[in-house]
Amino acid sequence: MQIHHHFIIYKPFGYLSQFVCEHKKKKLLGELFDFPAGTMAIGRLDEDSEGLLFLTTDGKMSEAIRSSAVEKEYYAQVDGLITDEALRRLQQGVEIGFEGIKYQTLPCRVKALNTIPDLPPRGRKIRDDRHGPTCWISIILTEGKNRQVRKMTAAVGFPTLRLVRVRIGNVLLGAMQVGEVQEVETLG
Repeated sequence: MQIHHHFIIYKPFGYLSQFVCEHKKKKLLGELFDFPAGTMAIGRLDEDSEGLLFLTTDGKMSEAIRSSAVEKEYYAQVDGLITDEALRRLQQGVEIGFEGIKYQTLPCRVKALNTIPDLPPRGRKIRDDRHGPTCWISIILTEGKNRQVRKMTAAVGFPTLRLVRVRIGNVLLGAMQVGEVQEVETLG
């Protein structure tokens, strides 16, 4: 019987959610920890996103976590002060582009956050306050199309400036530090 390894990581901004890349100047997850052979990311966070990421050597575990039965929660800092109408549209689902075709996102849970989340500072400054106000929202999805949250907030007129995945299923990012890796017995 093969023994599998499972990890949770706070993926930093600027890293790809992969171990191999043809672009030599890209930062990869393998630079953060000595992962065993065969380790793969479950789902992805794009290079400009950060937060909770699961890794495993068990392909069946990967399939289960990526399913629509597992919620993924994100905190998004958006450009401007989001309106109730924009929140309603996001909750109902919006049309985005995906692989060259239009896609209607599934209904989801979205709310404005009343306080700025307690997150570590991002490695690169987002922008200066003199460019206008920003706010934070929580968005909970059961799907995960490429750059979906960014496309959704842009579709309602509030582009995402910073995106952090804070929860997968019942596993929270919590007090993890940027780049921190923890080996765990199981995922989810």
